[in-house]
Amino acid sequence: MKQKFAVQLYTLRNECEQDFPGVLRELKQMGWAGVELAGLHSYSAEEISAVLQETGLQTAGLHVSFQRLSSELESVLKEARLFNTTTLICPSVPHELRNEEGYRQFRNGLNDIAKQIQPDGFTLSFHNHAFEFETSVDGRSALEYLIEPSADNAILAEIDVYWVKKAGKDPADFIRPYSHRMPTMHVKDMTNDERQTYAEIGTGVIDFDPILLWGEQNGVEWYVVEQDVCQGNPMDCVKLSLENLHRMAERLVANT
Repeated sequence: MKQKFAVQLYTLRNECEQDFPGVLRELKQMGWAGVELAGLHSYSAEEISAVLQETGLQTAGLHVSFQRLSSELESVLKEARLFNTTTLICPSVPHELRNEEGYRQFRNGLNDIAKQIQPDGFTLSFHNHAFEFETSVDGRSALEYLIEPSADNAILAEIDVYWVKKAGKDPADFIRPYSHRMPTMHVKDMTNDERQTYAEIGTGVIDFDPILLWGEQNGVEWYVVEQDVCQGNPMDCVKLSLENLHRMAERLVANT
């Protein structure tokens, strides 16, 4: 399982802005197996690809906006090939589409893109927040509508367990319908106080054992740590998260 832990680089956006190659090298030394990319911070795709190859870090996937997927798809696929990944993830719904009719348009649009890239071996997932639970489409939450596990829906899931918890759901229960439809999962902890804000993995209220066990049995390829806001040094935060994930993995392996 340890070879499946990646960090979403949005967590380290300020550090990447200063020295993206240096961040990648430090993450590899820290013990991360991969990274999930979210922008290049004025570096070229070729430069970052070279550092990934140098370090041996793998690419868990690319976060790409709906606008860019819609208007620059060939450029996105070229980058994905450079980074040696077939996993594209749309990280959010545009604000103007966050209503019932908008979600229908969004699902149709993502499906068109997903079906266009399938013949070349690419997949397209959707990453959730909590607000998709606030709108209903066809009698269920907009999130469940978007990632419906049906044969005619090509949109895969990148469930963010923190946002599921924030919406008042049990993450371990919520993920169950998405067996073999979730190549990547966002693991993120929540503080045990009234703020219910972002926390390092293993320091908050989310029970990751059933989530990781389900992932191992149901086709999750990468567990991606994202901490939107870090109270301390972000590099220290992701280090603590990785150490705790490694401990969880060792315990789960020993008990199975």
